[in-house]
Amino acid sequence: MLDNNPRVTSFINLLKASSQEELVWMHGYLSATLGTSWGGAASQSSETAAPKVTRFTLAYGTETGNSKRLATDLAKAAKERGFQVKLVALDQYRLKDLAKESYFFLIVSTQGDGEPPAAANAFFDYIKQGDLKLDAMNFAVLGLGDSAYPQFCQAGIDADKYLADRGGKRLLPLVKCDVAFDEEGKQWLTDIVAALSGASAPASTAAAAPARPGKALYKGEILTNINLNDEPSAKETHHIEIRCEGDIDYAPGDAAGFHPLNPADLVERVLTALEKSGEESVTFRGETASLQEILSRKVNLTYLPKRVIEKYAALLARPVESGRVNFDELLTAHPPGAVEISALLEIMEPIAPRLYSISSSPLAHPGELHLTVARAIFTSETGAKGEGLCSGYLSRLAEETEIEFYIHKNGAFKLPAPEKDVIMIGPGTGIAPFRSFLFERDAAGASGRNWLFFGDQHFVTDFLYQTELQDFLKTGVLNRLDVAFSRDQAEKVYVQHRLMENGAAVYEWIEGGASVYVCGTRDPMSVDVEKALLQIIQNHGGLDTGAAQGYLARLVEQGRYLKDVY
Repeated sequence: MLDNNPRVTSFINLLKASSQEELVWMHGYLSATLGTSWGGAASQSSETAAPKVTRFTLAYGTETGNSKRLATDLAKAAKERGFQVKLVALDQYRLKDLAKESYFFLIVSTQGDGEPPAAANAFFDYIKQGDLKLDAMNFAVLGLGDSAYPQFCQAGIDADKYLADRGGKRLLPLVKCDVAFDEEGKQWLTDIVAALSGASAPASTAAAAPARPGKALYKGEILTNINLNDEPSAKETHHIEIRCEGDIDYAPGDAAGFHPLNPADLVERVLTALEKSGEESVTFRGETASLQEILSRKVNLTYLPKRVIEKYAALLARPVESGRVNFDELLTAHPPGAVEISALLEIMEPIAPRLYSISSSPLAHPGELHLTVARAIFTSETGAKGEGLCSGYLSRLAEETEIEFYIHKNGAFKLPAPEKDVIMIGPGTGIAPFRSFLFERDAAGASGRNWLFFGDQHFVTDFLYQTELQDFLKTGVLNRLDVAFSRDQAEKVYVQHRLMENGAAVYEWIEGGASVYVCGTRDPMSVDVEKALLQIIQNHGGLDTGAAQGYLARLVEQGRYLKDVY
């Protein structure tokens, strides 16, 4: 009856051309669709069918705890559906067991410049080995990341590739999740169940990674923009207040995302180098507008990465010797000649949004959002002066300027219960979330004690929020304040030194249930702070190195050692 049906013929041809993982996905999708779409016995049978595969391993690699939380939730949900799940952290996984895995599912976050979490380094080193054979493995990878950064979900991308390169069979396509990942995680589990059992629940209607949910944009205007550093400081740190109509949905510890504009003078220099007026109609990443508009709002023109310069050299068909420079410098040093503007735009990358820790409190500053922004100033490899794109953009905003932003939820960096003590370690702009913490705990009447470690270069010029912190000390909101100004004496002193000096009290607070928060630069600050904490635990807890590391690991598991580092 269906032998000559062209739809059937097309379907058979599709099956012949499909890979094994695509066939598995289609099997799960069709089974789930039939089971949920047909009535009567077919529907009842599909709902009660036992899974064909009953066991699998769910591994996770985490830096801030998000991957662990999601993996734990998904493992629980899978067990409720009748599966036996081995849930394991990558740093606890026996690597020699990997080749024995039949069904292996991985959740991994990305940190830094596209790197896996530190706890996952050994696993990644292992799966990179060319002689590793994973022919018996069926796998799927879910990557967690933040689309505000260029190397979005790179660790997940790498893991997915390495497992396939070693012979593993991809059961599902790679899923890349943005900061709001819970729903996508649930759908990923649904797709896994459908693929394994063929009848558990509706599978995703698309084989590609699901679209990331959009972020709600808030509109506000600049209320205040002042430099917190005094002359002759080498730094420029801006306190920026944005006023909005209505409430802003955020919590202390969250960040705000901004899409910066390129400086007008930089855009003009690029237009001059291109010998264009700016009125030309062009298309960039599917959006058509004037060249002036595209260069101002869409194209990254600053501090070009090596990959863009290499593509530019390929367009010119000649070597381009250049370090990281702005686009106008590249065009001036190596004129594009007859290269079409469309070809130039094709190799350029979009402006990525930037995130800044919020330094206000929703309770203490309703309808406002405060930022603490360090204006990054640098000299390019041609000797030209430059500034960070977004920090420069925000630092220049005049009062009453309108601006848009979105909220980046940071569920892994939240205040504990009001009665709990907190130790905050935040040198430089790392103080931003802790200003939010202090105002929030003050407004909420929290009874827990607060201890802040702050550091910068000079006491006189770089003591950010000095008056506010002194007021918090006077009112008892801030129980202890220890500061380190590195350039005020011959030997540099940093926050980790202040931690060591107060080691006994720090350990006493931690033993009493205090949570420890660290915010600021990842390397070397957060690394040195962690070394100091481990030494304090050894010295005052009477533990050896291994036991101290275990102690700190338990604090992480308990959500009492939290880092927001960059």
